[in-house]
Amino acid sequence: MKSIEDYPQQSLRIAVAQAASVSGDIPENVRRAAAMIEEAARGDARLVVFPEKYLTGYVPEIIAADPERYALARGDERLEPIRQACREHGIAAIVGAPTREGGDLYISSIVIDPSGADLHVSHKAHLFHSEKEVFKSDDKRTLLKIGDWTIGLGICYDAGFPEHSRLLAQAGCHVYLVSSLFSKGMGYQESRVWFPARALDNTVYAVMANHAGKTGVWDACGGSAVWDPYGRLIVEASESEPEVIFAELEPGLLREARASEQMLADSAGLPQPEAIVAVLAGGDERP
Repeated sequence: MKSIEDYPQQSLRIAVAQAASVSGDIPENVRRAAAMIEEAARGDARLVVFPEKYLTGYVPEIIAADPERYALARGDERLEPIRQACREHGIAAIVGAPTREGGDLYISSIVIDPSGADLHVSHKAHLFHSEKEVFKSDDKRTLLKIGDWTIGLGICYDAGFPEHSRLLAQAGCHVYLVSSLFSKGMGYQESRVWFPARALDNTVYAVMANHAGKTGVWDACGGSAVWDPYGRLIVEASESEPEVIFAELEPGLLREARASEQMLADSAGLPQPEAIVAVLAGGDERP
């Protein structure tokens, strides 16, 4: 496990693909992803991240009806154009997709490295209530190394649970990177509270990749973005258009923020309460 005092020495340029997904059309979504990977590489990014379940769209009903067709397996040959794009341009990609392992379905991030190899599949830990009927959760945490940067992965609803990012930060991550689907209305509000808070709570860069336009029954709010370790917005995508945005992550700012804001350091070794005591207005106490 890395120390929270270990810092990268070089800056890291990343790309966020705010992508429009065609529901159920994996080949078309793969083709679009490969084109956005090329665009990210032309912008000198070393890593590009896509939204949650991008390769099928957010359509759990069709995935549940035909898992063999719509859920991807490890080494799935349908990903070959994405692998080829990563290999050709020397860039890593994190692609959201439903996956299957044995008889279980997961909401996952597939990590493909710059050589085009399938590096890892990371699963969503915290399922939204409607997802629990179809998918399984996974309490494992994923740390990804890009150069001397350590990146902690999350998927959408994970970001609403502060302990998810805190465990990754305590394990040494510098960036909390989350593939998401946030819709217009309360979804936008959640994203604008959760991600700046997770960034400042843990003095990490926070990255959110969202869908553009409609996906399944959801009307996504766009607004993919990157926040700095103080929780300040660095760059933000449009409300509705597919686009690739870029951010330069600076180790000096990470070091400065952690010297100034001590919440992460002070969280180490905190005792856990043995019981909760409710103190009533009349002065009585009850366990």
